[in-house]
Amino acid sequence: MSPIRRLPDHLVNQIAAGEVVERPASALKEVLENSLDAGATKIAVDLAQGGIKLIRVSDDGGGIAEAELALALDRHATSKIRDLTDLESVGTLGFRGEGLASIASVSRLTLISRQRGAAHAHRIVAIDGALHPVEPAAHAEGSTVEVVDLYFNTPARRKFLKSEATEYAHCAATFERIALAHPGVEFLLRHNGKVVERLPQQSAPDRVAAILGREFASAALSVEAEAGPLALFGLVASPTYSKASRDAQYFFVNGRFVRDKTAQHAIRQAFRDVLHHERHPCYALFLSLPPEGVDVNVHPTKIEVRFRESQAIHQFVFHALNKTLAATTAGSTPSAAGAPLEAGSTQGSANLATPAPAFSSSATPTSRTTIYQQSPLPLSVAREATAAYAALFGGVREEEAALASAETSTLAEPTPPFVPQGSAKLASLVADNPALPPLGFALAQLHGVYILAQNVDGLILVDMHAAHERIVYERLKTALEHDAIPMQPLLLPVAMAADRMEVATVHEHGEGMKRLGLELATLSPTQVAIRAVPVWLKDGDAVELARAVLKDVREVGLSRVLTERRNELLATMACHGAVRANRQLTLAEMNALLRDMEATERSNQCNHGRPTWVRLSMKDLDGLFLRGR
Repeated sequence: MSPIRRLPDHLVNQIAAGEVVERPASALKEVLENSLDAGATKIAVDLAQGGIKLIRVSDDGGGIAEAELALALDRHATSKIRDLTDLESVGTLGFRGEGLASIASVSRLTLISRQRGAAHAHRIVAIDGALHPVEPAAHAEGSTVEVVDLYFNTPARRKFLKSEATEYAHCAATFERIALAHPGVEFLLRHNGKVVERLPQQSAPDRVAAILGREFASAALSVEAEAGPLALFGLVASPTYSKASRDAQYFFVNGRFVRDKTAQHAIRQAFRDVLHHERHPCYALFLSLPPEGVDVNVHPTKIEVRFRESQAIHQFVFHALNKTLAATTAGSTPSAAGAPLEAGSTQGSANLATPAPAFSSSATPTSRTTIYQQSPLPLSVAREATAAYAALFGGVREEEAALASAETSTLAEPTPPFVPQGSAKLASLVADNPALPPLGFALAQLHGVYILAQNVDGLILVDMHAAHERIVYERLKTALEHDAIPMQPLLLPVAMAADRMEVATVHEHGEGMKRLGLELATLSPTQVAIRAVPVWLKDGDAVELARAVLKDVREVGLSRVLTERRNELLATMACHGAVRANRQLTLAEMNALLRDMEATERSNQCNHGRPTWVRLSMKDLDGLFLRGR
């Protein structure tokens, strides 16, 4: 066996470079972090051939003294920590002192720097790890790091680099992550001499909109939460705005972009009730906490961290997002079409699957009139609707009742056309009566599946099963959190055939299942009686509901059902109890469902993350019929 010997410093640096500098984007990240730690307010990045040929970063930071230039390229030389105490509470982005040394060992690196107040700048060149003498140079206050021909001296590593386009994409992603976390810094990105991105100093929401797009910003919900030394702020897109990939997920800890399993799990848990299982949430979240509460010295790339109180962080992030998402009630937040319900809104989309950008009012056809007319409505239908509304809402809509009554009296005359309630008259009524519901009032039912409603902006389409499922689900959760779900005793118990395992489960957990609002009793070795069901599920299929609950209780146990799998079981129960397709609803029932949607948390999505309602504005409808063209 060969004797043990110390490796040369140059070889040690090249081994370290394999961990720190995986690709051009890794080198760019190290240099950008150094610029930010130096207090830069303006940073310019130049790339050539995706960063393989050239990476140049110029800043207006504090600069490096002439005597320290050579030391800056030495391994484990840094100004950011001094001892173990500093390492346990790192407050800077960089601290290991490996970045520049590793880059210099696998490239031709030039470092030019001028301290504030210095007469001129100085330059040092490192080629293949060998340092040239420091010499004077011309440079403004600040520093420039130029990395040429990355991995020119290690062909085995260079051949693992991807195409120019791929490497540039990684560099651009790194640039955007760092720019996103520092909106107070001006950034400029050039690739092959062409300006790609120019970001001025701006507010955090503006920076998020500039990088993630205006669509994200318009669909985003603001997150602000504090608990002692912990603070979480940023933007999270509404569940309707989601993606099939995770490329729009940004999580920062003390200004550092990280991928942390604790935070990711908390975010997924917050979205589990409102996001379809094949979609991923979009967010830009910033967590701040004392430096001693997080260990950033986990990986050489510093993209992983460990929290000293990971459970507390998980709960804090989960509850902050859960509270934000709970406010997504139908009518108060954007619909599945991405447009908020506001009187006079000009937003809309013909494509209901994706959020739509805002349209300026100048795009509205000038020839469009303000009164929308339709063919006369039969008198009996108009009177039935008016009576149903009056019985349902009492004195809430006295003004509109008077208006409807005035319009109904004109229907006997054949000539004047009927003016619907959502016309300009209703629009003027909204200004005087802000209590008018944002989802409007039901008009009809389509194929026993969808509710058509009219509000001041246009047409509302509601998936009645999905909407009712969310309403029932939220009621079940609230009731169970307050000890037990209220039961509705059945006048005549329902008998169902049961196998031996189901009968045994009723014997063992019958009393405990009363907390779920379900009372079961054994009639024989092959039959179970259903004596009571949850009050909100009394119109559902009692047998299917009982079988679903028994299956979950038998497989995982009642205690786990009431703790870990509580929401999954309640979602199943809500699905069984929600109104089914092809059930004919009266106008009163449809309007009651709309009002419940407006008062229920997270009612923009059903339990499986699908949208419960969409809106077609008058602008969208005009576009379908080419009006105003």
